[in-house]
Amino acid sequence: MGVSTSSPEKGIAVVTVDFPPVNALPVRGWYDLADAVTAAGRDPGINCVVLTAAEHSRGFSAGVDIKEMQRETAAASGGPGGHTALIGANRGCYEAFSAVYRCEVPVIAAVAGFCLGGGIGLVGNADAIVAGDDATFGLPELDRGALGAATHLSRLVPQHLMRALFYTSRTVTAAELHAHGSVWKVVPRAGLHRAAMELAREIARKDGCLIRLAKAALNGIDPVDVHRSYRFEQGFTFEANLSGVADRVRDTFGQAGQESD
Repeated sequence: MGVSTSSPEKGIAVVTVDFPPVNALPVRGWYDLADAVTAAGRDPGINCVVLTAAEHSRGFSAGVDIKEMQRETAAASGGPGGHTALIGANRGCYEAFSAVYRCEVPVIAAVAGFCLGGGIGLVGNADAIVAGDDATFGLPELDRGALGAATHLSRLVPQHLMRALFYTSRTVTAAELHAHGSVWKVVPRAGLHRAAMELAREIARKDGCLIRLAKAALNGIDPVDVHRSYRFEQGFTFEANLSGVADRVRDTFGQAGQESD
């Protein structure tokens, strides 16, 4: 369980996330993911990184482990210590999303099942997305007492659709994102790893120095500063927590018996 890195083929690193049952990452998990992606990109023998979930996972990512926050808040009885997990999750998500974006080589997100909350932050900052035909993408943040990652959802769909999805907490399918041009290829779930490796292999054949220059150049012409934009969103997440609104919504979410974000 946790985050692991392998190199099944020359020039390719596979970073695998495994936090059963739904890949809702605890604070430490976000930092571990950031470290793994950063280290893979710095390896001079790696030209492409594939980011994926363990094969037995129900989905790519359910985002932040809300239950970790709820446990801490209950233990602190509403005191200042109750915000430690929130601050940790905010900073951990920021570091993980940033690591994917700033990785020195292209990052391919291989997505099966659900990709929610913080999962959108990861795939939205990836260079390419390959998805299983069962994949769904969305930000259920308003239903879970949170905000954030609209920055990254807006990299996947047009602005008005992004807003409607955010306000309603609805999801979109891999096929719909493929129609918008944000998903490279949709394949049967059983063929996801093969499809992601095919794309990674094509990228990894490029000259290592040149592919790094290409990644830096493309980041440099990006019309949106994803770091500043996401940090702005996080301020409103913290405001929702300080006001008590977030706890009220999260408590309702927990009573419904749903999984972690």
